Amino acid sequence: MNKYTIGLDFGTNSCRALLVNISNGNEIATSVFAYPSGVSGVIIDEKDSHLARQNPSDYLVGIENTIKNIIAIAKTKENDFGENNIIGIGVDTTGSSPMPIDANGNALCSHEEFKDNLSAYVWLWKDHTSYNEAKQITELAEKIRPQYLSKIGGVYSSEWWWSKILHCKNISPEVYNAAYSWAEICDWIPAVLVGNTKPENIKRSICAAGHKALFNYDWGGLPDKDFLNMLSDGLGDLRDRLYSSAYTSENKIGNLSEEWAKKLGLTTDVVVSVGAFDAHMAAVGAGIKEGTLVKIIGTSTCDIMISPKEKKLKDVPGVCGIVDGSVENNFYGIEAGQSAVGDILLWFVNNLVPDNYGKTTEEKFKNLEIAASKLKPGESGLLALDWNNGNRTILVDVRLTGLLIGQTLHTQPHEIYRALIEATAFGALTIIDRIEEYGVKINDVINCGGLAVKNSLLMQIYADVTNRPMKISGSEQTPALGAAIFASLAAGKNFGGYDSIDEATSKMTSISKIYFPIQENVLVYNKLYKLYKQLHDSFGTKEWTGNMFNVMKELLNIRDDVIKGKLC
Repeated sequence: MNKYTIGLDFGTNSCRALLVNISNGNEIATSVFAYPSGVSGVIIDEKDSHLARQNPSDYLVGIENTIKNIIAIAKTKENDFGENNIIGIGVDTTGSSPMPIDANGNALCSHEEFKDNLSAYVWLWKDHTSYNEAKQITELAEKIRPQYLSKIGGVYSSEWWWSKILHCKNISPEVYNAAYSWAEICDWIPAVLVGNTKPENIKRSICAAGHKALFNYDWGGLPDKDFLNMLSDGLGDLRDRLYSSAYTSENKIGNLSEEWAKKLGLTTDVVVSVGAFDAHMAAVGAGIKEGTLVKIIGTSTCDIMISPKEKKLKDVPGVCGIVDGSVENNFYGIEAGQSAVGDILLWFVNNLVPDNYGKTTEEKFKNLEIAASKLKPGESGLLALDWNNGNRTILVDVRLTGLLIGQTLHTQPHEIYRALIEATAFGALTIIDRIEEYGVKINDVINCGGLAVKNSLLMQIYADVTNRPMKISGSEQTPALGAAIFASLAAGKNFGGYDSIDEATSKMTSISKIYFPIQENVLVYNKLYKLYKQLHDSFGTKEWTGNMFNVMKELLNIRDDVIKGKLC
């Protein structure tokens, strides 16, 4: 009898349910639910471009909608399928996306008095309103708790847990004071499914705790009360209402509650595993192993690697964290990433591309890719910085912005489109160089996410810029597949699942395509990357001193040589 697990993937704009046959990794059915709140699921404030919130009720509606749909689809595709053969549910979400909750674990925004207060909603990962608080945390830790920064790349980010909570305390004390506790949505959603949302009972993810909340058993878990109180008087009191333990995603959080079993048409035998962030579960869904860099390329990019605990691992400045067990047990998880990739391209298409490239967004993307593919590297004379949403790695600075140089009166939209893609590829190479500089060897790169699957131009440029083959994961739903894999591990062999993550991934993951670098393109991109690094260091660091007189002139020289065939 076939056994199945469900992966629930809660993204920026929608949630997705994936039903997987765990014996062979066949993806039986998938269903997507677009969040109804806000703009494409994100609650924004036109007066503050840094604000991004979500409505947690969208997640709950999405669970019911998508799981019912995949069950209905499976019944039409699998003759022997039955709901009783579903043994587990795994959950991944964006992060850090914390939410204030009451003493029963209910979202504070569900209270009538806070329904119109955006501070009571989910503080989405891309909310950067707390950049001042992030700077404050970094500066205090540098002075009195340098160990706190040693495992997160040296700089605390406005995308993360404590800076958002501190900002809430500063700007919305009525919400902060009413909140009994806070929870990452990757922890809250599994707790909802098992019907046990009491803050003290929620099994917290080591992935979220370690990478975003400065949790580490070496210093007793979360930051100490003295440190928190020095950040803001009384902040340390919250520590007692949070958590003292955190878990890897192989662990079972509980069984599906009667309420949710009835809603979904499942049984209470279904196991729910500990949640984690989408990138870390996508890494498992892509088949991560030692020496493999997994790039999850979507609205932003997350880069994930693992390193065995028995190996000595240096701290890597500028990364988003090195956390024991954040990807899988017995390995350190290394996280890096870029704050915008797909978001940059979407911004460009929606705001600056004329209608002669197409009437719809989809048409514009298609025609831009066709036109940009005909260009040779360096032919446009353009160079960009990929910081339209700040820099996540290695500079960790949300106050950095995008840049495009080399424009002339002849510059065309498809040339800019290609330059923006190239900028994200240069940003990706900067991360690769930093990781290898600190002794972590990258043997191969596996890519997943919407852009990796749909944008062949982008993936070829990534191969050429990095001079590495770019593998594409066999699943288009790698975060959800990773969540489904962890659900099979939480269920265990006695219930039809797996006891080993290696066994599970060997059966359930694959590679669909490989983009190989084109060497004549590599030569040009080597020249452009040197100029990118000059811009990167000059605008992104205090230490850089020098003259940038050469940049525009060298771009023109590269352009002319490419056109004349001297570099190709």
